[in-house]
Amino acid sequence: MLFKRSIGLAHLRRSAFLFGPRMTGKTVLLRSLPAELFIDLLDYELEFQLRQHPRLFWEQLCAVKSGGLVVVDEVQRVPALLGYVQKAIEERGLRFILSGSSSRKLKRGGANLLGGRALDLKLHPLTRLELAGRFHILEACRYGTIPKVWQCLADRDEEGARSVLRSYVTTYVKEEIQTEALTRNVGAFQRFLEIAIQSNAQVIEFSNISRECAVPASTVKEYYSILEDTLLGDFLWPWDRSERKKARPKFYFFDCGVVRAVQNRLHDPPTPMELGFLFESWFVRELRRLRDYGEKPHEFSFWRRGSHEVDLLVSGGHGPVLAFEFKAGKDPLVAGSFRAFRGDFPEVPLVVASLHDQVPRRLETGIEVLPWAQAIERYEAL
Repeated sequence: MLFKRSIGLAHLRRSAFLFGPRMTGKTVLLRSLPAELFIDLLDYELEFQLRQHPRLFWEQLCAVKSGGLVVVDEVQRVPALLGYVQKAIEERGLRFILSGSSSRKLKRGGANLLGGRALDLKLHPLTRLELAGRFHILEACRYGTIPKVWQCLADRDEEGARSVLRSYVTTYVKEEIQTEALTRNVGAFQRFLEIAIQSNAQVIEFSNISRECAVPASTVKEYYSILEDTLLGDFLWPWDRSERKKARPKFYFFDCGVVRAVQNRLHDPPTPMELGFLFESWFVRELRRLRDYGEKPHEFSFWRRGSHEVDLLVSGGHGPVLAFEFKAGKDPLVAGSFRAFRGDFPEVPLVVASLHDQVPRRLETGIEVLPWAQAIERYEAL
């Protein structure tokens, strides 16, 4: 099954890096491009050959007509090729799409990142629009939206979907952590991953995770940095910079299915509390996808004042423009945080994105409660 991806690569006039987590469909997408030369560095024989003799790459580039498109998949495996990429852009006018699942090795190894000659694009798991009529929010919360997983679900093969997700973490640890030598103590990192995943979509207490992992807090922060650089997740920081100094951000893993695989919860339906965190995580990740694909100039944060909190704050160049609170259950809304938020941002619309509401509501306080799809449309309209 081929999915029509929202990211537009075929009509790019400039070269671009395309980074994304493993199994988000980079290779399938790149194979669809009209490239005159395709270098697949997942081919171990080809990788070894170019690692030993990178000059061969330049000779291949010289055979491509001026202005032609060249694709290099998993470019971080042979960073030395990037010098020839820059040379070919400048001297031969070639265009490149350079993919990878991590920019960490390139950055740490001092690789040539082309000095602004290439766009920096991201490929995410599937959005609800890319899944079109096949999308179901509860399945997205339970199994995520990695393309291979959704292919299994479309074929009514839930065990196949679970198998793909179970193998994901093993592959990630083996290929990203061990092969790339990102951390010497793989066992400690695996313990950290299992503990960190329990705090998905929640405020992180580095000291608590440090204690549970039996590693220093500085090591925990480095491990989170590895998760970011290998695109397994992102921090969400408080909007208030004085709050940021307290170093208590949230962390959202890139896919709900991977979260549940690490938790060994794939055979069980989410509990009400678990569903709340999964729904929030999916929603925040969906907005990040829409922002990146739509090239929207927004920054995301969350608002916190003492014991009061609002889940997501969308800011533009002139400050906050929209706020979201997420509601997956049927418990009544707690108004205290909303009133405190209104004290700081009286003009910023505050929307409650509801998993279960089917029609919009407006509370006496003026706050809108919208079905989740309409809440996303509110963001898309910005």
